[in-house]
Amino acid sequence: MDAILGISAYYHDSAAAIIINGEIIAAAQEERFTRKKNDASFPVHAIEYVLNEAGIRENELKAVIFYEKPLLKFERLLETYHSFAPKGLKSFVTSIPIWIKDKVFMKEIIKKELKKLHIAHVPLLFTEHHLAHAASAFYPSPFEEAAIITIDGVGEWATTTIARGKENSIKILKEIHFPHSLGLLYSAFTYYLGFQVNEGEYKLMGLAPYGNPLAEETQWFIDKIKTHLIDIKDDGSFLLNMSYFDYATGLRMTNHKKWEQLFGFPPRKSESQIKQHHCNLALAIQLVTEEIVLKLSATAYQLTHCENLTLAGGVALNSVANGKLQKSKLFKQIWIQPAAGDAGGALGAAYAGYFIGFKKPRKIVFPDAMKGALLGPQFDKKSIEKVIRINNAKATCFENIDELLCLIAKKIAEGNVVGWFQGRMEYGPRALGNRSILADARNPDMQKKLNLKIKFREGFRPFAPSVLEEDAQQYFDIDTSSPYMLLVVPINKEKQNALPDNYNELDLYDKLYYLRSDIPAVTHVDFSARIQTVHKDVNPIYWKLINEFKKITNCSVIVNTSFNVRGEPIVCSPDDAFKCFMQTEMDYLVMENYLFEKNISKDL
Repeated sequence: MDAILGISAYYHDSAAAIIINGEIIAAAQEERFTRKKNDASFPVHAIEYVLNEAGIRENELKAVIFYEKPLLKFERLLETYHSFAPKGLKSFVTSIPIWIKDKVFMKEIIKKELKKLHIAHVPLLFTEHHLAHAASAFYPSPFEEAAIITIDGVGEWATTTIARGKENSIKILKEIHFPHSLGLLYSAFTYYLGFQVNEGEYKLMGLAPYGNPLAEETQWFIDKIKTHLIDIKDDGSFLLNMSYFDYATGLRMTNHKKWEQLFGFPPRKSESQIKQHHCNLALAIQLVTEEIVLKLSATAYQLTHCENLTLAGGVALNSVANGKLQKSKLFKQIWIQPAAGDAGGALGAAYAGYFIGFKKPRKIVFPDAMKGALLGPQFDKKSIEKVIRINNAKATCFENIDELLCLIAKKIAEGNVVGWFQGRMEYGPRALGNRSILADARNPDMQKKLNLKIKFREGFRPFAPSVLEEDAQQYFDIDTSSPYMLLVVPINKEKQNALPDNYNELDLYDKLYYLRSDIPAVTHVDFSARIQTVHKDVNPIYWKLINEFKKITNCSVIVNTSFNVRGEPIVCSPDDAFKCFMQTEMDYLVMENYLFEKNISKDL
């Protein structure tokens, strides 16, 4: 038995994953156990979980693989400060003591943590950061051969790579190195527009559709970006003008003074009013990002001549760019790692160790090897009944799950919001029907209700649809599956409502609450949606629920958003789910076969 443990830690979104004989057994982020959003600490709880799920003893591990090489990263830090000297002295004085104390001796620190877990005599190996991303993209994909693109902030030196995967091997063909980084460029705009780096990039992506693509200001912003901030080559490679950025040696992302002179307004303060120029700038950088991704993809095809493409790295979570790439038909098939960020680096590290380090043969799995990304903990009846007992909760157990599904479909159709907790927790940032909050996509008031009364977050934030895979083309312009909610695609024209002539001149919230389609709760202001297609063999219970909803409403689409509130990780345990349910205005909670309610006067 070849059991390999992969670990990512110490930057953000720490995680652990275990594979046995090339098969993914379990994977989870540390944040789900500690309840600290984007927890960067050593993934003690995640490691304990994956070992327990795999049912192996610590001494049965063949190797532990860490997802990057700390000494190479330290080399990059030193060379960067040397290149920019004397600029960055304050940052140098702040960061170098931390590196010397904690990170230069990372191997010993990791060994010490593993020893606490009684994993003391297992070989500890290291893989490069972007190789871990590439491995996470290629090895679980259904392709024997594929081009691989990885794009993020930065690993050791690489920020973008193009590679070729074939059978059990990966060959890096081209790299872009720090400080030139598409991920950090996008994060700089995230920062300037008032959102938190490494967390708010998806908010920036969600804000972009509110920009006016016809406005002169939007085009002016694009021109400013391309003229002053980034030089984009025909092959998708690029150079950043580092005089506008402070992240290489400073303590913030941007040179505020130069950005304000460039764009004509100061950085937006967090939680302050969002104005049209903020939306237009968000759209501008989103369009520039899409242009680069498409050019890099064309280059990847030219270098590899592969019909298939796989993607990973934080920028691979930009589902709008992914949708444009899918539509371009540059590749016959595209597969994106659902845990594309640093959490997925843990899985990639394990894969790299197994296939590259130990040269094991690879077996292709269809539709992929990720098992629907349902790789986290599952909880038994006893755990749920403990929550009921401790909280004196009102809950009903249904012996017949089909009866419960029929009832919940009816409750959703009536306008209720349901917390949905089933089976194994998802790996990656998306809730895919096991730790979800569900609602009726047809309800015109649902987006506002979910944002303000359930999620406690910005009102402009969009929601995703879950649709039966076999019905997806009835609602969306899509010719492939999208099981991991990583493609934004247009809603079919016949489902759209006509817009007023002045639509593009409306402010953010007038656009937001305009009735745009038959499924308004999941329709972005540009008539797109971040779609999840649900296959009956991958998640049969969730598929059955949506099918029951279809029987009642003749609609195969429901709202699916992650089971959490703003600032908290997605729920993991029954206790997490019950607390979230009680702290919000959710109407019902389903945990496995149990239905929880708040108001005892409600008639079931």
